[in-house]
Amino acid sequence: MNADTDHHLNEAASHLANRRYQQAHASCMAVLREDPENAQAFYLLGVLTADHANHRKALELFDRAIALSPGNPRYLAERARSRTALFDRDGAVEDAQAAATAPNLSPRTLDTIGVVYSRLGLHADAALLFQRAVDAAPTNPAFLYNLGAALQFMGDFTAAETAFRRAIALEPGHVRAWSSLILMQRQTPERNDILALEALFATLTTADDRLHIGHALAKSNEDLGHADQAMHWLDHAKLLKRQSTPYNADETEALFAAARATSSTPASSTPDTSPIFIVGLPRTGTTLLDRILSSHSDIASAGELSDFALELKRAANTPSPYVLDAETLDASTQVDLTPIGERYIARARRVVGAAPRFVDKMPLNFFYVPLILRALPNARIICVRRNPADTILSNYRQLFATSFGYYGYAYDLASTAHYYAQFDPLMAHFRATLSPNRFTEVHYENLVSDIEAEARRLIAFCSLDWQAQCLAFHENAAPVATASASQVRRPLYATSINRWKRHRDAMQPALDVLTANGIAFE
Repeated sequence: MNADTDHHLNEAASHLANRRYQQAHASCMAVLREDPENAQAFYLLGVLTADHANHRKALELFDRAIALSPGNPRYLAERARSRTALFDRDGAVEDAQAAATAPNLSPRTLDTIGVVYSRLGLHADAALLFQRAVDAAPTNPAFLYNLGAALQFMGDFTAAETAFRRAIALEPGHVRAWSSLILMQRQTPERNDILALEALFATLTTADDRLHIGHALAKSNEDLGHADQAMHWLDHAKLLKRQSTPYNADETEALFAAARATSSTPASSTPDTSPIFIVGLPRTGTTLLDRILSSHSDIASAGELSDFALELKRAANTPSPYVLDAETLDASTQVDLTPIGERYIARARRVVGAAPRFVDKMPLNFFYVPLILRALPNARIICVRRNPADTILSNYRQLFATSFGYYGYAYDLASTAHYYAQFDPLMAHFRATLSPNRFTEVHYENLVSDIEAEARRLIAFCSLDWQAQCLAFHENAAPVATASASQVRRPLYATSINRWKRHRDAMQPALDVLTANGIAFE
């Protein structure tokens, strides 16, 4: 490598680290004009392209880099990350494992492999890689945050807090570390971070940063019993996001109408009896039910899989950029569902192994209920329900991933209520038209008031014998990668029931929508 090439590559890496993408691209192209077979230039272009979420093109560039420099762990790790984004689980695992076995890995590469493992649900493996990255670079707040998140998912809350606080000490404005820390632990009058959070919020200008810290302030005030202040901070947190991402009621209504129309889809003959789907709106008890069922010795938890939706999208082959939309649901009534069911099972098996039964608790699978039961006629589907007003409040209080656009309704109370008013009659339609041996509902309030009766009923619904350990769900040691990671590790509690009544005045816009749609909530 000559001096000019080395200079341009260093320049490109510096530009890339500082998100000066045009300059990074120009430096890489200068290298390739002189050296068309330069692996590092293709690698840096791949990272640049992945940063712009064009992962298919990024794969091509990483492939070129790896062909020129086989086995390079940095290249393999970045390709694994793009494969993860494209839902190529097998390819991502293969690349990540190959990269992880290489000697003398840099802290960045260790962290990248950890991110891949985390996104694949392999949180114990991720934590080991993140710990190695932190050991090698103890003053990097991003590595500490990733370690804290993995430890939180695994239930090691003390170590997670230490990691988050170390990240914050190094970078006081690390909004994700603050957000995760406050979500994980209860704030008290003697021990809270409200003053630091308020000071930080005053400095923030981007919608996503304000979401994180505003939600942390809302949760802190809720913990302290300051109901009005909690709702005040939620409104402040969501204001910029609500303005930049307006809710489209017409699109929502078209999506729910398309889901209802899938009931006429022809059935397949896939005989597999292993899948159990838990569906419903988020924050209604789906994780709790997952923990109850997966405490049974014959049931493994697969987490939240996107595989059914992805296989359906590929088969429908609609031109829209979204996996879930009315166009794709409309087209799904014309596809052959038998291979979709078979491919779904094959992909799920790579997650759960040979377990006799498994739970897929992706909440948004409620849109696909008739399609699932036609692709997999022997599957079981359990829809978790909750008081409408509590459901709306819990969704409004939830900080959803901003990169996942399907929860845009939650930036406004009335919009959240409108979304619920579409969901409720769709579930009523499924309840009236689908076999009660394949589709059932469970109410969160009933789980809390009589967990044994409901758990026994649902285990029987899944055609399994009762096991008492299902009642000890909080002792289940499996990782939890949802907002309920800390709650489901505690014994059952009833403090979330009728939480909306503490906020009745602030909830009025949502309550008006429920009333207008004839939905009871008292």
